[in-house]
Amino acid sequence: MSGDDLTDPELASEAELAFEGALRPKSLEEFVGQTRVRGQLQLLLTAAVMQQRTPDHILLAGPPGLGKTTLAMIVAHEGGRPLRMSSGPAIQHAGDLAAILSSLVPGEVLFIDEIHRMARSAEEMLYLAMEDFRIDIMVGKGAGATSVPLDLSPFTLVGATTRAGLLPNPLRDRFGFTAHLEFYDEAELEQVLARAAAMLGLPIDGEAVAEIAGRCRGTPRIANRLLRRVRDYVLVHGSGRADGSGGRTGRADLEAVRAALDLYDVDELGLDRLDRAVMQTVLTRFGGGPVGLNTLAVSVGEESETIEAVVEPFLVRIGLIVRTPRGRMATPEAWRHFGLSERAPDAATALPIDDL
Repeated sequence: MSGDDLTDPELASEAELAFEGALRPKSLEEFVGQTRVRGQLQLLLTAAVMQQRTPDHILLAGPPGLGKTTLAMIVAHEGGRPLRMSSGPAIQHAGDLAAILSSLVPGEVLFIDEIHRMARSAEEMLYLAMEDFRIDIMVGKGAGATSVPLDLSPFTLVGATTRAGLLPNPLRDRFGFTAHLEFYDEAELEQVLARAAAMLGLPIDGEAVAEIAGRCRGTPRIANRLLRRVRDYVLVHGSGRADGSGGRTGRADLEAVRAALDLYDVDELGLDRLDRAVMQTVLTRFGGGPVGLNTLAVSVGEESETIEAVVEPFLVRIGLIVRTPRGRMATPEAWRHFGLSERAPDAATALPIDDL
């Protein structure tokens, strides 16, 4: 692609979309991390091929950005089967699900993201579809309504959820295999970043890759996003390394990575602006806690659901806050990270139990 092509918005957009598609591994061998889950999936898919049947239904559970959608695509690709994609919020009526199921071809893989957010009526229809590959459609209303059975083509359902506990037991039990995806360690993230940098055509130093890996919260999606921001920074500012002609190289070195991530408010632990706002509020305004979720959300100007689902799990996982019967409290590590002196919370900030 020439320099002129890069200035064309349509061509640049196509290039970015092509990169997004190429970034997703096409096979379990290319997929980095989740070693145990990959081995389990490989066995399940190989056995299905040997028995000439559709693979069992698969539930992929875990935090966002760990590769659930990519694994669903791999399940379809490795079996040479077509893939149909939908999401729980888009299926708000049993009729929505019936339209999807009735149009599936034999052996097709149906991927439903955020499956726990489906309507209850659709969930109940899914029970029979998963077990017996048929659904019952109600025709008419009132006393004259009749149930018409409709046979379905055999299919494999791949459900993805970030809240496995919200799935009703009858639905969860109908999956033949449940995979729990774990956060990535830094060595695995360095492999993900090295592969993505090669696809971006971005020369990058090993220590720079390690720096990004340490700041992306154990999540490949965040790692790839940060890498693109580093690419943008190097493109605009160049790296800190002279090229011998008075200019700057296009290589991402450690200095450029740190400058780019500092610009985007990502610190050495991976905390972003909202994370730091939450921690600063707990530490300085409430003396380290305890502080309830609702009070904390109002203090930082965010919804309580955002704090609970997006911010808090990471802060708990890296040991900066703990959840207690009276509310959220900062740990000694949090005081050290923010360079503050630990002090006992003021009695006036003690939180009533009903605000937890």
